[in-house]
Amino acid sequence: MLLLAALSVGHTDITDLLDSDDTRVMLAALAQLGCRIEPQDDGALRVHGLGGTLPVKTAQLFLGNAGTAMRPLTAALALLASQHGGAFELSGIARMHERPIGDLVDALRQLGCPVDCLGQEGYPPLCLGNGQPQALNLGSPIRVRGDVSSQFLTALLLALPLVARQDIHIDVVGELISRPYIEITLNLLERFGVQVQRHGCRASPFRRAAATPRPGAFPSKATRLRPVTSSRWARWRPRRPAGTASPSRAWAWLPSRATSASWKPPD
Repeated sequence: MLLLAALSVGHTDITDLLDSDDTRVMLAALAQLGCRIEPQDDGALRVHGLGGTLPVKTAQLFLGNAGTAMRPLTAALALLASQHGGAFELSGIARMHERPIGDLVDALRQLGCPVDCLGQEGYPPLCLGNGQPQALNLGSPIRVRGDVSSQFLTALLLALPLVARQDIHIDVVGELISRPYIEITLNLLERFGVQVQRHGCRASPFRRAAATPRPGAFPSKATRLRPVTSSRWARWRPRRPAGTASPSRAWAWLPSRATSASWKPPD
């Protein structure tokens, strides 16, 4: 949720945010990347979105042992570095450098992102990008294992709207574990204006709209969110935030707003 808010246009107020090490690590990393975050009088945290770009081109982020920060930031920063140019180094404590991230690294390399493992191959620390924009391979399906960690697929789902200028497909290899967490991710994407449909376990999540608006064409709306704790599988549709005339368009900077995800059993 914090990463989505940081990537969006406008500001997002988040209430009842979990006070944890992972949360604090993510907040510190986003601030280091140039995102302005302000506590509000009512206890909410206001995140001012960066609109899909970063004011910094290089950064060294120390993420402790926060896997929920390492994985999504790896995907987002690898794609941003490839699209705009940049180089980001992600590291953590010794235990973090023992936690595998190779499946996500492989998926990003399939896309054409320069990703270097600075220690053991398939493990942090990582260097994302080489300072120069890169042409991305968005035409071929991205293969990612679903039986290792749902966080690899989650990271791709959160980051791929940054570059979704055509159909992008994800093939989930093997049985998808922790499906309720993927459902939460898809629901959050919908809350930020990404329309999602899914059937089974193969994703084609980012499909070009029939009429694609120019980037930033949608008006930005302030959004207020509460963290999701339920693992229900019910379909969720975005509601109109109080005081607004239309559903939130927090990801208005994306070039293809009407995105979709199709899920079906893997071969």
